[in-house]
Amino acid sequence: MGIRRGEGAGRFAAVFIAAIVATISLAAANIIAANSFADQAQPLGRTLSTIIIFGDQYDGGDELYDAKITVVQVARGEKAWEMLKAISTSNPPPKAGFEYLLARVRFEFSARTSPPHYNYTIDETQFTAMKADGISYAAASIAEEPMPDLQGTLKPGNSLEGWIAFVVPRSDRQPLMLFRANVGSVIHEGGGSLFKLYGEAAPSQGKP
Repeated sequence: MGIRRGEGAGRFAAVFIAAIVATISLAAANIIAANSFADQAQPLGRTLSTIIIFGDQYDGGDELYDAKITVVQVARGEKAWEMLKAISTSNPPPKAGFEYLLARVRFEFSARTSPPHYNYTIDETQFTAMKADGISYAAASIAEEPMPDLQGTLKPGNSLEGWIAFVVPRSDRQPLMLFRANVGSVIHEGGGSLFKLYGEAAPSQGKP
């Protein structure tokens, strides 16, 4: 049995409407996801507290440590590029459409048990710049990092503060930073910690 012209047009219209609805739903989901990531991100200058677990959690050998992380300062665009040029003439300019973003981060590490048994090694590879929708940006490829850079091994009670270099699109005015502590046998509580790399600095809850 053939399909009458009116029936074919009706089916085409139904498929077309369904496609529009699906596209709108996907766009709405992306907006919600972006808002969700941004809502979870810690404001500039505000300290975030999280837990790092050492040991074998399956054998009951967990040892909990506290980490406090603060994005103290952000430099972006021409200011960031001038800082990188001053460090080394080998640092390349950003690609067209992109710019450097430098974040100064303070990391504080403390133990919950006494005596503590673990130190914690931190470096810039545990930090990633990302879009508000969760898509990560590639790491900055530079010859020399801003100094002091954020890397070292902390004993409980110690802290470290240093710069991390990112490269982001000029069009993204509200990038985020993700911290993950999943290194070796270290387990981070949750999926990671988010920070805003924009805005006015909020009053710090860490050190003055």
